[in-house]
Amino acid sequence: MSEMRERVVDGIVLCSQVACPQVGCPQVDSPSSSPPAREQLPTCPPALSLQDVSPRMQFLRENPVPFSAFLTDSFGRQHSYLRISLTEKCNLRCQYCMPEEGVPLTPKADLLTTEEILTLARLFVKEGVDKIRLTGGEPLIRPDVVDIVAQLHQLEGLRTIGITTNGINLARLLPKLQKAGLNAINISLDTLVPAKFEFIVRRKGFHKVMEGIHKAIELGYSPVKVNCVVMRGLNEDELLDFVALTEGLPLDVRFIEYMPFDGNKWNFKKMVSYKEMLDTLRQRWPELAMLSGEESSTAKSFKIPGFRGHISFITSMSEHFCGTCSRLRITADGNLKVCLFGNSEVSLRDHLRAGASEAELLSIIGAAVGRKKRQHAGMFSISQMKNRPMILIELFLMFHDSPPAIPSISSKDSLGVQSLRHRVSFSNQVATLCPGRWVPQTPPLAQRGLGSDSPHRHYSSHSDSDTDPKCLSPVSRAPASHSGPLRTSDQLTHVDTEGRAAMVDVGGKPSTERVAVASAVVLLGHMAFKHIQENQLKKGDALVVAQLAGIQAAKVTSQLIPLCHHVALSHVQVRLELDSTRHAVVIQASCRAQGPTGVEMEALTSAAVAALTLYDMCKAVSRDIVLGEIKLISKTGGQRGDFHRT
Repeated sequence: MSEMRERVVDGIVLCSQVACPQVGCPQVDSPSSSPPAREQLPTCPPALSLQDVSPRMQFLRENPVPFSAFLTDSFGRQHSYLRISLTEKCNLRCQYCMPEEGVPLTPKADLLTTEEILTLARLFVKEGVDKIRLTGGEPLIRPDVVDIVAQLHQLEGLRTIGITTNGINLARLLPKLQKAGLNAINISLDTLVPAKFEFIVRRKGFHKVMEGIHKAIELGYSPVKVNCVVMRGLNEDELLDFVALTEGLPLDVRFIEYMPFDGNKWNFKKMVSYKEMLDTLRQRWPELAMLSGEESSTAKSFKIPGFRGHISFITSMSEHFCGTCSRLRITADGNLKVCLFGNSEVSLRDHLRAGASEAELLSIIGAAVGRKKRQHAGMFSISQMKNRPMILIELFLMFHDSPPAIPSISSKDSLGVQSLRHRVSFSNQVATLCPGRWVPQTPPLAQRGLGSDSPHRHYSSHSDSDTDPKCLSPVSRAPASHSGPLRTSDQLTHVDTEGRAAMVDVGGKPSTERVAVASAVVLLGHMAFKHIQENQLKKGDALVVAQLAGIQAAKVTSQLIPLCHHVALSHVQVRLELDSTRHAVVIQASCRAQGPTGVEMEALTSAAVAALTLYDMCKAVSRDIVLGEIKLISKTGGQRGDFHRT
């Protein structure tokens, strides 16, 4: 039986939420002051009558205490759902989750021990958490996962113990997990085509996942949740096939919008929105009906009449559910993360190991929850934000954070227009993996404030020769110079002996680091230049949009230029600088990759598309805009020697 727990913090008596007197019973009384009802188990033993319980328990049931103040944020959201990562390791390499080159793992000594996991779980459950989901990495590769589930099952007040798994080991472990107390399962599966499965996860194992799904159904789990991340050009053509599975199987197929994390090369063109998916399905099943759901649910659920299962949509990007979020996360290395898309974390592990008391831990947790923002920043801001790769919403990537040198903003200039836009450069770079350390994604965009008291978002990067290039001189027209021999050819390389177009075979060329820098100039004229300088264009911030377009263009160059090889870029940087003497914007694009072919086309495409985007943003103001001086500034790493325009 649960007991009333009282603590005195800052002179205030706080009480934890009362658990149901039946251990593991999901049917907890839900007074108006308690959080919304959580998902129900298929069956539940009959509730105890008041005559069967002690007088104290009768009092507690009739006089429920408020939800924990420590787990309630400044917007009134009550956090009763905790996700705990058991490991950073995984036996798959999903493209949207983990960078192809892998991730640096935290030393074992810095990961939470089993006892530390249980200590934190016990503390959160005492404060009102009634649902815990175990995640990873891949949680089922942790040797003591069954024992962890069994010990969590002993926590009074914990109604749901779930697990999110890739399913590879599920069929083998599920009978033991069910016996230990596991009562909710999410299985990740992004395709029903075995060959495509191997491409997406970079490993074999499709049939093991399907075996795990059927084992869960066989053991009575209903519904079995199947998570499918939908990516344009990869698996959006399988939507109908996934829905068809629910006709005869008790599945909840959950279509998840593609989300940005470090290393997954996210861009909005890959994202298929919830409404687009729904329109596709309704063309085939117009009778598709929406189901009512819990207020705090992340999913919008639908069902086709007559089907055993149903489908859901997780709309993190197009229609966020931040307003009802009830989730907290603890990473494998012990950091508390209050928002999946935020980069703010606090180490509970360090405080635990320093001997912090329960009251001190609660104070730390309460402070972190209290700082939770109303909502995440939106898909474009998230894609530029430093965050963990999805596999490591469990690894704290340390990096220096010194503010960039930008002009101060006076109180008279509340939008920060003149001071920020007078010859200020805008740059961006993607995450780069270096030996022994990560160079984080650092978009140093000096965003203007929305008011005199609005905080500015500043980012910084490790010092690097490519991240601090000299400013372009608008009058520099010196001839090119070459370091090393530059061999020329009297024959075009992209045609065969018969004059037909052909892609160059680079299979035998050595893999070296390739770097290229290109530039372009957009002559805007007085009026358009003034609008950009003061950020008065109706379309929005032209410099930021052009920068994003240049970054995106570099990454899809092979899709735009027919005979270009696809290059896995490790670094992209686009800088835009205002030149008031010519009423122009000077663009510089830098690209880097490790491979057998150069990246000058990526740099040139980036600069050119950024210039075209500026034209598009400004054409309503003036059509007397000239795009010019698109040229290669430098190229290094190729067999024909380096090139530098001086």
